Amino acid sequence: MPARLKVGILNDMADLSALDDDVPVPGDITGWIEREVAAVQSAGRLNAEVEFIHAYALGLPTGTAEAVEQAYRQLAESGVSLIVGPAIGDNALVATPLAEQLRVPTINWAGAERARGRWMFHHQVGSHEDESIVMARHIARLGCTQLAVVHDLSPIGTRHLKFLELEAKALGMEIVAEAGISPLADDAEAVISTLLPSRPGAVVYLGLGLSAPAVARALGKAGWDGPRIMNTAGLRGYHGTFAEACDGWFYIDMHSDANLTLREVMERLRASPRQALSVARGHDIGRLIAEALARSSDFTREGVRLGLEQVKWLPAAEGHEGTLLGFGVHDRGALHGRYLVVRQWLSGETREVA
Repeated sequence: MPARLKVGILNDMADLSALDDDVPVPGDITGWIEREVAAVQSAGRLNAEVEFIHAYALGLPTGTAEAVEQAYRQLAESGVSLIVGPAIGDNALVATPLAEQLRVPTINWAGAERARGRWMFHHQVGSHEDESIVMARHIARLGCTQLAVVHDLSPIGTRHLKFLELEAKALGMEIVAEAGISPLADDAEAVISTLLPSRPGAVVYLGLGLSAPAVARALGKAGWDGPRIMNTAGLRGYHGTFAEACDGWFYIDMHSDANLTLREVMERLRASPRQALSVARGHDIGRLIAEALARSSDFTREGVRLGLEQVKWLPAAEGHEGTLLGFGVHDRGALHGRYLVVRQWLSGETREVA
């Protein structure tokens, strides 16, 4: 009889009271994991049945840290050998000490580099540290030396700001104005009015993105049309009216049009260009998990943790061509190389910036 193991999926973006069996849950990546697991099973590399267990929580910033902790403990108590999630940086920071305490191998797919440990692995969907460096260097290439910064009043926003300050100083740039904003703000006119008198050459937004449209509207109302850039908050442009509200903004993305691995997967799935980000991210997370299970000597939590450490040098669909996936004995960051890509929203479409 083949072995059987459970994999937990922690969705920290779902409101339990609003779940509907007939509507896909936002942020669910189970299908991508199932696809890659099936591939290693078909190849005879994984002789085990995999059962997926789901837990839902409305985490930060609209929900609570307690909801995330409760969902994590629910999965741990169900006997899973691996947990996938959370996806929001603030919630990944909540889950990290739990992973270490309960000794459950976990892969978060968020931007929090601090959400790593012996048991917590990190698939970077952006980075609070790396993104600010890429943004500063892009602004420098545009010839701007004076920046105004709006940042969420949250661990995400303040962490981004710290690394932007360090890189700006290294590049000879100056932050001439800086202001915090609520992560849930829908009006930023007062904040923007405090920044523009400093006559910045560029405006930077740092945060989760819920307040970014308000910042964009306030800049437009003020008649300011200089260079504008945001972190991976700009990924929200793939849904709803965000791209329209933030038209013209540069932002940090996770996929490149020139990535050959992504092209191959897109062609195989007959995916549309609009699906490139979700395909790249889903493929890479799914492959990490499938390869870890295939390389595990047993399906205890310790065995799966060691299996994760043995995943190395896989070509990534995310990032620029040449980006690699893998972990190591003391390496908990999955993506290696130029995994961050500068793109721009123009007329509702995303365009890669050379």
